[in-house]
Amino acid sequence: METIETHEPFFREMGNGPGVVCLHANASSSGQWRALMEHLAPKFRVFAPDSYDAGKSPHWHSDRVIRLRDEAALIEPVLARAGSSTALVGHSYGAAVALIAAVANPGRIGAMVVYEPTLFALLDTETSSPNDADGIRSTVDSAAAALDAGRPDEAAERFIDYWMGPSSWKRTSEARKPAIVESVKYVRRWAHALFTEPTPLDAFRALEVPILYMIGKRSPLSALGVARLLVGALPNVEVREFETLGHMGPITHPDQVNQAIGEFLERAWRPMSVCPAAEKRAIDSRRLLGERKSEFDADTFTH
Repeated sequence: METIETHEPFFREMGNGPGVVCLHANASSSGQWRALMEHLAPKFRVFAPDSYDAGKSPHWHSDRVIRLRDEAALIEPVLARAGSSTALVGHSYGAAVALIAAVANPGRIGAMVVYEPTLFALLDTETSSPNDADGIRSTVDSAAAALDAGRPDEAAERFIDYWMGPSSWKRTSEARKPAIVESVKYVRRWAHALFTEPTPLDAFRALEVPILYMIGKRSPLSALGVARLLVGALPNVEVREFETLGHMGPITHPDQVNQAIGEFLERAWRPMSVCPAAEKRAIDSRRLLGERKSEFDADTFTH
């Protein structure tokens, strides 16, 4: 059996209660979940790790091309801290990682919220190109060509405009652009992980936990195509469509999305640690063991 080498991720933490782990999109970091963490913290203990080469997490350490299971292995220490019956929240690439982590940890995940997981391999398995994945496939090719030509800003523009609509890059604040340009150099790696993911659609039929699947109706065909397949396969899924949002809804309209996430977790999730006395003992134990950390200090959200 192959051994997957793991490293400790950087993560943010806030609140007390049942554990919720939030996984971010590509060209982003755990900082994208700041508002959601604040929204959930009164009732939940919320964690948000950085993926490989994002925020403050380590660089991918191998010559082997990264896979989604490597990303899932990276967050294992965070899942352990979150405790049993953890809820996973994920957006885009992070939602894809969340689904792979859930398949790999049957019985350990208690609920999930995913906003348009980008498991493009499912589309290619259903039917070869031409298919709904062609738009992102072409975008990756053009972004990679721009990187090879020494035009990283152009690569970032291709990537952002695909997911957020034409001229979105031009409207992006100058303060945010350098971090996005730096991250987009991994576009080939992201695409490889998503297009070659071997987990078959049938594997997701075994995820019997309650799942909220969120969709922006203005999203690209690639995301909507994956949604069509997964919504038909997940056995305990609730769909929430946002008429005016696109693929980046959790970032562009966090209030709407975060409200839906909080309502679903409170209504549909029944964590194992629902006993108030048991929860108090767990909180006291974490305090005594020094595991609780004070996040959100002066430099918490610099990435």
